[in-house]
Amino acid sequence: MPILNRLGGLKGPAMWVVYIICTVVGGLVGFFITRYFDRKSGTDLVSQAQKREGEMLDEAKKKAQEELDQAHKRAREIKEKELQARKNSEKELRKKKHDLEQMEAKLLSKIEKVDAKVDQIEKKQELLKVREDEIDKKKQEAEGLVEVQRKELERVAGLNSQEAKDQLLKRVEDELQYEISVKIKDSETRVKEASDKKAREIMATAIQRCATDHSFDPIVSVVELPSEEMKGRIIGREGRNIRAFENLTGVDVIIDDTPEAVVLSAFDPIKREIARATMEMLTLDGRIHPAKIEEMFEKAKKEVNLRIKEAGEQAMLSLGIQSIHPELVELVGKMNFRTSYGQNVLQHSIEVATLASSMAAEIGANIQLAKRAGLLHDIGKVIESDEGNHAVLGSEFAKKYQESPKVCNAIGAHHEDVPFDSVEAVLIAAADAISASRRGARRESLDAYIKRLEDLEAIARSFPGVASSFAIQAGREVRVIVNPDQVSDSIAPKLCRDIVKKIEDEMEYPGQVKVVLIREVRSVEVAH
Repeated sequence: MPILNRLGGLKGPAMWVVYIICTVVGGLVGFFITRYFDRKSGTDLVSQAQKREGEMLDEAKKKAQEELDQAHKRAREIKEKELQARKNSEKELRKKKHDLEQMEAKLLSKIEKVDAKVDQIEKKQELLKVREDEIDKKKQEAEGLVEVQRKELERVAGLNSQEAKDQLLKRVEDELQYEISVKIKDSETRVKEASDKKAREIMATAIQRCATDHSFDPIVSVVELPSEEMKGRIIGREGRNIRAFENLTGVDVIIDDTPEAVVLSAFDPIKREIARATMEMLTLDGRIHPAKIEEMFEKAKKEVNLRIKEAGEQAMLSLGIQSIHPELVELVGKMNFRTSYGQNVLQHSIEVATLASSMAAEIGANIQLAKRAGLLHDIGKVIESDEGNHAVLGSEFAKKYQESPKVCNAIGAHHEDVPFDSVEAVLIAAADAISASRRGARRESLDAYIKRLEDLEAIARSFPGVASSFAIQAGREVRVIVNPDQVSDSIAPKLCRDIVKKIEDEMEYPGQVKVVLIREVRSVEVAH
């Protein structure tokens, strides 16, 4: 019974374990007892069974006690864990509660500060509103005073406010206009003086850097002969040799009393050079007849063409210019056999390229463009054409062979036939004028030069209505001033064309002449 009582005090899993053990033990005891009584009978069997039952019960009790102790131990462990978990949870809760209390204290502090600032702002706004009211009141008082003063001033001056304002603005505008005009004029004067000085320095520097020899090319060539007897061979029987030579070369052969020499005369220097080379080959060979003359002429022509090409390439090499079309190179070489007032055109072009590139370097312009345009600016002089002047022809020819638009414009504008499109074009025109006007560069007598200018002015003055005329730019331009009472605006263009036509018909001049007709009406009164 005590065991049962103890068992009855168990709860939960321990009780179920004991119950199961008792059931198993009871079953086993019953099983063995039944078998025991089947085999034996009598008192011994019962006593043995009882003994066996007691042993099994003791063993079962022992096992049940062990299971019970283990169940109590596990229950204690579970309670300890639950207690520890509860303590940890309480500790964590206390910590979070403490943190929340601190955060609440901080928030309360900030809220108090914000409330204090809001109170300050509200007080300031109230003060500002009071001050604005005071300012508005004073402003109204000031406007009232101004209005009273304005009316008083209008009464005294006899003008309303708009009229007084207009007069004041007009006076200020007049004073400022005068001061602005004076300042602009002073600035223009200073800029002009500085630019003129800088231009002189640039031109002087460019001229000093350019050292080009000047040599005049004659219009005749003298060929030395090995003997006086050679003149007879040149003439030939009944003059057939000399006629064949002149017809083939296009030059005049002058045989005079000059010992051991003949003179070749022609205005075309290339033809004259081919004729000179042909004559030298014939005199060296000694056999002179029409067939031989033709053979030597072809040989001399090839030699001169080769020299033309070499001259063009050498000019490009000396200036450092590359990639020019072969046709343009040939034209550059031909300029070596052309002259302008005795000045070699190729040497003149090289000098223009050098001067223009030097000036371009001084002002920061394109040096290579200035060199290229300077070398090609007179190629129109070696182009055989009856249309246009050499500047326009050269520009069109350069454009044909894919030269850049700026180069073409510089070529066409170097005599101001077309407007300048770049600063390099202006430099080419300036360099051309410098090269042509340098002392000794061109051969024209002073008397012929003055007569040409006088003739230009006389032709312009010969027309009715012309008050005066002036030849400028070395005879390249004529300024004609007409009487506005005699020449109207509608008649002025026709008069200008008539002057140009008469100059073309009656005068010979290099290049072109631009006629500028000026009609101006002036009203002049004198204050006393």
